[in-house]
Amino acid sequence: MVPHKKCLLCLILGALLVSPFAQPLLAAESQPNFVIIFTDDQGYADVGCFGATQFATPRMDRMAKEGMRLTSFYAQPVCGPSRSALLTARYPTRIGQGGWQVPSDEITVAEVLKSAGYATGCIGKWDVSGRRFVKGMIPNDQGFDYYFGTLGANDIGRVQLWRNREKLNETDDMGSLTGLYTDEAVRFIEQHKDEPFFLYLAHTMAHVKLGASKRFLGKTERGLYGDVIEELDWSVGQVLDTLKRLELDKNTIVWYSSDNGPWLCMGETGGSALPLRSGKGSSWEGGNRVPCIVWGPSRVPEGKTSNELTSTLDILPTLASLAGAKAPADRMLDGRDQSGLLTGQTDKSARDTFYYFVQENLHAVRRGKWKLALPNRKQFFGYAKDEVPVTTPELYNLENDVSEKHNVAADHPDVVRDLLKLADEVRAELGDVEPPSKNDSK
Repeated sequence: MVPHKKCLLCLILGALLVSPFAQPLLAAESQPNFVIIFTDDQGYADVGCFGATQFATPRMDRMAKEGMRLTSFYAQPVCGPSRSALLTARYPTRIGQGGWQVPSDEITVAEVLKSAGYATGCIGKWDVSGRRFVKGMIPNDQGFDYYFGTLGANDIGRVQLWRNREKLNETDDMGSLTGLYTDEAVRFIEQHKDEPFFLYLAHTMAHVKLGASKRFLGKTERGLYGDVIEELDWSVGQVLDTLKRLELDKNTIVWYSSDNGPWLCMGETGGSALPLRSGKGSSWEGGNRVPCIVWGPSRVPEGKTSNELTSTLDILPTLASLAGAKAPADRMLDGRDQSGLLTGQTDKSARDTFYYFVQENLHAVRRGKWKLALPNRKQFFGYAKDEVPVTTPELYNLENDVSEKHNVAADHPDVVRDLLKLADEVRAELGDVEPPSKNDSK
C-alpha cells in the first residue's frame, strides 16, 4: 500500500506543477519586482550625481553607484503626455488628446504585468484622465489593483485625494504629499512581498506649488526647491530600505526618473537642466532629457553610466521582457526592449531615434548623435517659446554639444537631408499640427 500512496502523491504534485493555478507560485521565485519612481518637474541637474551642488541626494547617488545612470534618457516635455507615454509605450500623439487622457482601449504597462501574475499599484499623481474622475480612465480601470493619490496637478495649491474609486479629503498641505505617498508605497510593498509586484510611485513634487514637511524645510542652500528634492531623496531611501529589510532587493528593479525638465519660468521654485538648453515645455534638450537611474542588485550592473539613447517609452516593453510577459502586438508601440542594456548583456541601446513633439507638433528629430531642430514651428507652451525662432533646419551634434550651442547644418548637408526625410516619414505616420511645406523645410 505504501508504494501506491507514494505514486498517488507524485501524481498530485505533478498535476499541481502543470496546473495554471500553480504558475503564480513558480513565477514569484523568478519574476523580478518593479518599482518606478517618477518625480515631477525635476531637472537634469537636480540630482547630485547629475550635477546638483546646493542640496544633497545621497540615496539617489548611492542608487546610481550601485546601479546604472542613463544620461541620454528622454521623457515628454510636459506632465500628462509624459505619463501617457510611460504607461503605453506610445507617443502621446498616437493616443489623442495630446496625451492628457489615456482611453480605456489603450493597454498600459500595469495591464501587461497584471496578465503575468503581478500585483499592481499606483500611488501619487495620475494626470491622464483630464485631471478628473472619468470612468474607464482612472488607475483602477487601467490595470492597477490599488490606487492612492491625486488625479490631477497641484497648480492651485490644493488637491483632491482618492483611494481606488473613493473620494477622500481635499488638502492644501503640499508639504504632506511626499510623506503620504511614501508611507503608502512602503505599505504596498509589505503587503505584496510574497508575490511579484509592480509599483508606480508618481510624486507630485517638485511641481509648483512646492511643499516640504517640517523635517526638511529650511535645510538647503537652494531654498524650498532644494528642501523638496532632499525630501524626495529621503523617499527613495525609504523604498530601498524597505526592499532590503524584506529581502526583496536582489529580486527588484527600481527605475527612477522625472516626467520632464524643470519649470524655468518659476524662478527659485523651479529646477535646473544645466548644461542642457531650456526646460519644461520645450523641445530643446532641457525639456525632454531627464535624470534617470536604474537599480537592481544582481540584475543591473553596478556603477555603470550609459549615454545610449533611451526613453520612458521603453519602460513597457522592457519590463514585459524581464517579467516574461507579452507586450501588445495589435498596435504600434514606440517603445523598445532595453532589457539587454539594463542587465549588461549589451552596451548598445535598442533605440536609435527619438521624436520631439510639443502639443502634437513635431519640433525636432534625433538619430544617433544628430539632432535636427525643424523650422517654422507652430505650437508652443506659453512659458517655453523659442527665444530665437527656428527659420531654417538647425543641426546639433549631441555627442560633443549637449548644450545645443553650435548649429552645424551647413557643415553636414547630407545629415540634414536624411533627417528632414525622417521628419517627413514621421509626419506621414503620426501626423502633425500644420506642418511646414516642403519649401519651408529646405
